[in-house]
Amino acid sequence: LFRSASRDAEAALATAGVGPDFHITEGAADADYRFIHRKLKDGELYFVNNRTAKSGRIEARFRVTGKQPELWRAIDASVTPVSYRIEGGETVIPLDVGAEDAFFILFRNPAKAEWANVAAKPVWQVGALANGWTVRFQPGRGAPAQIEMPTLTPLERNADKGVRYFSGMATYSTRFALPKGVKPGAPLWIDLGKVGDMAEVQVNGQSAGTTWFAPYRLDIGKLVKAGDNQLEIKVANLWVNRLIGDQQPGADKITFTAAPTYTPDAPLRPSGLIGPVLLLAE
Repeated sequence: LFRSASRDAEAALATAGVGPDFHITEGAADADYRFIHRKLKDGELYFVNNRTAKSGRIEARFRVTGKQPELWRAIDASVTPVSYRIEGGETVIPLDVGAEDAFFILFRNPAKAEWANVAAKPVWQVGALANGWTVRFQPGRGAPAQIEMPTLTPLERNADKGVRYFSGMATYSTRFALPKGVKPGAPLWIDLGKVGDMAEVQVNGQSAGTTWFAPYRLDIGKLVKAGDNQLEIKVANLWVNRLIGDQQPGADKITFTAAPTYTPDAPLRPSGLIGPVLLLAE
């Protein structure tokens, strides 16, 4: 009923010559984008969320004209101008959107032209962290104190039941050399690939930040040094896998719940640092 009423409202507004407040065109196949629009004293603010696991390039259309758009990222407090064109009572913005991405678009400053092209800085791979990893597990959660992992493998696929059903904080440690041609202090991104579910990155004992959605990417350029570097990635996951593990026959239960939440054959969630872990330069 809600969807039907929503379509009826959109049809009525379209008949009155009022288009949608926000929608996407290119890249919209099987897309599910949600938004919130807040009117400010000096502009218009949109929060946009990609509710799918698909990344790609889209054209986002906002029912705003006469103002220049800005892209705001909450995770690193960055504010950047974006390319746009104003047409048909809308501002059209081409965007490269990550899987399950979320961002703000702010319209506040007057547009100096009907279109603008902001060249994106090229990013390319300069290294891959293929060395082995030492993984330490939060104590009291049923896992061994630590394991050696020659190559990154999801925890839920591990043969050790304590690792397979682990929920908590797992700390991955390794070392890497600064890639040739990259200067300390210059932008250098670490891309964690896939993570289950959130990660904090430390380089040479200093925090580079925390990431909890794709792309799992942080700038470590100001923390690296020439030669050898120490990398530590703390990954925390949800309780799901441990709750499933506690339902296995003969399991020594780690958790307590008032009522069973998961059955023994429930699917396990992707867990830990899954990778691949890459280094990217601007």
